[in-house]
Amino acid sequence: MLKYTLTAVLTLLLLGCYGLTYGQSYGTSAGLRLGNNDQGRMLGFTVQQRLKKGVTLEGIVQSDFSYNTTIHALLERHRPLLSKRLNYYYGAGASVGREESREKVSENMQIIRTYGNNTLGVDFIAGVELTLLGVNFSVDYKPNVNIVGRQPWYSGQVGISVRSVLVKGNKQNKKRRQKTRMKRKRNSDGFFHNLIDSFKNK
Repeated sequence: MLKYTLTAVLTLLLLGCYGLTYGQSYGTSAGLRLGNNDQGRMLGFTVQQRLKKGVTLEGIVQSDFSYNTTIHALLERHRPLLSKRLNYYYGAGASVGREESREKVSENMQIIRTYGNNTLGVDFIAGVELTLLGVNFSVDYKPNVNIVGRQPWYSGQVGISVRSVLVKGNKQNKKRRQKTRMKRKRNSDGFFHNLIDSFKNK
């Protein structure tokens, strides 16, 4: 998995050098995420929603279709790398799930495995992403610190995601500008109406 991850990172960097130079070019994207750690591989669904320039909310639902299913919510900060189409990002969030726990008992050198444990944890994430031809590719590392329900308390996961851009960034920006103009117009209209009313009442 490490070889494939390094290959994916290098590919994103090379493509980013030739990418078009505009900002984070999506407002909403959704797709699949393949995660890998010491416990095994997980397949998931990922959605990213840009909240404002350079800030994204990501939701992940993933499972190994056996003993582990988790849900993650992450707030991420994006910054341009080489070109603005290629970003690096970092962030943090929270997770809940039902997971397998492996508790080591040093006295008798045994490992106690339990299943179906309700878990709560804190997530961190760092990665790189490339948006090209309406598709968003990303490679990330997502450490999880478990608070309740699982041993070991720390687990790191490497993820590769492929998402389709559902709403482009320029369309989202256009809608926001339109809302801002309408709000300003309403405020200015309200000011003039109040001014006219004040003269009528005199």
